[in-house]
Amino acid sequence: MKIKVYAIGEKLEKFYLEAIKEYEKRLSRYCNIELIYLKKEDQLQKKLNPNSYVIVVSIAGKTISSEELASTIDHWASSGLSDVSVLIGATRPKCNESLTFSQMEMDFGLQTLIVFEQIYRAYRIINNHPYHK
Repeated sequence: MKIKVYAIGEKLEKFYLEAIKEYEKRLSRYCNIELIYLKKEDQLQKKLNPNSYVIVVSIAGKTISSEELASTIDHWASSGLSDVSVLIGATRPKCNESLTFSQMEMDFGLQTLIVFEQIYRAYRIINNHPYHK
């Protein structure tokens, strides 16, 4: 599966980028995942694959558990869905689904890191691997 995470915002702090790189490395055994950092939302349409399944992370989205995310990713893989785009910081996107991690506002860098961590956790659940070493 190919997953692109689009982070749209003013500044993505170095410590978030370092943590995201670690999750990219860990996730490489399960999927092809890529962070695409954009400073302005108007750049998004040029980058976004029109055939991609689009998920927006926003406060107004649906809350799901880690197990539900794992089940969803597993279902996508078994049904042949191979291109997923996750949007963080987008304000007016067309999407297939909207998710939230919390009703609280948070830095988009932190949201981006949480997306990577939760995708990693989902793949660990799917493969019956312990999350913590």
